[in-house]
Amino acid sequence: MLTEYVNAAMRHAVYETMEDDNMWGEIPGFPGLWAAGATRTECERELRSTLEDWILIATRFGDTLPTVDGIDINVHVAA
Repeated sequence: MLTEYVNAAMRHAVYETMEDDNMWGEIPGFPGLWAAGATRTECERELRSTLEDWILIATRFGDTLPTVDGIDINVHVAA
């Protein structure tokens, strides 16, 4: 399920060419998550890696993760 979540989030990534011709990318709905690279492929690879780290850190601190394309990987504890 985690792989599906990451893949779904990456489908929403947006990329932009910066003034120095490097690429910059982000995923809307994931605050503070961005990456850059010399090419789009490198930027995408960095963004995926950063997303994986972002998920681990958010989970570690108990933050709520965004639901992506109906995929919710948050832990829900019954009362």
